[in-house]
Amino acid sequence: MRNKILNSALVLVVVTVLAVFAFYVRVGATADQVVVLRTAGMTCGSCVKKITETLQSQNGVAAAEVDLESGLVVAGYDSKQTAPEKLAQAVRKCGFQSQVAQVITPQQFRSVVGRDVGGKAAVGGCCGSRGCGGAQ
Repeated sequence: MRNKILNSALVLVVVTVLAVFAFYVRVGATADQVVVLRTAGMTCGSCVKKITETLQSQNGVAAAEVDLESGLVVAGYDSKQTAPEKLAQAVRKCGFQSQVAQVITPQQFRSVVGRDVGGKAAVGGCCGSRGCGGAQ
């Protein structure tokens, strides 16, 4: 009888722990669309990091990458959770001019670039006296 109680208690503890872990696990978004944003005001790696982190914090964004030299920001996202204009707006809110240039499928992106969209952002750097986003 004592073993039954201990076993039942152990099972209850394990189920509770698993339920708590399941609650805190964030299911990653799956990209079914890729947005290309034309973005201005980026001057360094810190700007790249700020934009990347902003986009990756948005619901539905699976991956984001920023090309500082070309001024392009690419984000793979779940179209059921967000929209291209919402992503451009998020970039604008963090201090950069941004507009939707193109929306394509992940397959189209892969055929043009030769790889999947995903985190190739540079880190570090400094914007100098202008600050990120060109703020004075």
